[in-house]
Amino acid sequence: MSKQNQWIVGVNAVASSIENDADNVREVLIDGGRKNARLTGIEEDARRKGIDVRRVTAQALDGVGGAVRHQGVAARYAAARTWNENELQGLVEAAEGRALVLVLDGVQDPHNLGACLRSAAAAGATAVVIPKDKSAPVNATVRKTSAGAADRLPVVVVTNLSRCLRDLQKLGVWIYGLAGEAGKPLYAIDLRGNIALVLGSEAEGLRRLTREHCDELVNIPMPGDIESLNVSVAAGVSLFEAVRQRQSQ
Repeated sequence: MSKQNQWIVGVNAVASSIENDADNVREVLIDGGRKNARLTGIEEDARRKGIDVRRVTAQALDGVGGAVRHQGVAARYAAARTWNENELQGLVEAAEGRALVLVLDGVQDPHNLGACLRSAAAAGATAVVIPKDKSAPVNATVRKTSAGAADRLPVVVVTNLSRCLRDLQKLGVWIYGLAGEAGKPLYAIDLRGNIALVLGSEAEGLRRLTREHCDELVNIPMPGDIESLNVSVAAGVSLFEAVRQRQSQ
């Protein structure tokens, strides 16, 4: 796993980091002018785990949070947990034939990425794969939007997405790409074994090379007059169709 220094902000993101990865939380900043039970709980939990806590002004929190709404709390986090592609094989093998991998081909909006991570964690996904380039990084906005999922779920950052898909196929993972023009509906395929669900970017969908490395393209039936779903909604629909099928086993 690779590491980097960053600030994370927001009640859920900071609380999750303290709960799940306290060793990498270097300090917590709390708005000294705010008093509520959530902030008090975060402060007590941080102090109990030996993390430095400082009460600061709202302006100081604005400075570290940037455009992200901090809700009165921020943490300096020494490790943004990302996994490299060499670790993906072990994750798939540990799933023992029931790997559920979400592959995001260039999701650039950090709110969408965070929402996808949240859905993937809720669905019990094995991992989420994102490309190193042309994708939102796992930053403070992603962590906040994911409601802590970014701290629990392996996020695998790969340099070559096409190669990663080939490697997954060699591991016995069937690759399904989501595309609106595909002929077969998602609900008609078997999602109970080793599978990867591949979704494209907000504007362009799946790239050509990504499409070519999918075993099959499928669609989400939409009887209404809207042409496409938000990528995070499509991820949630796809993941929980896999969950539904697996629960029937």
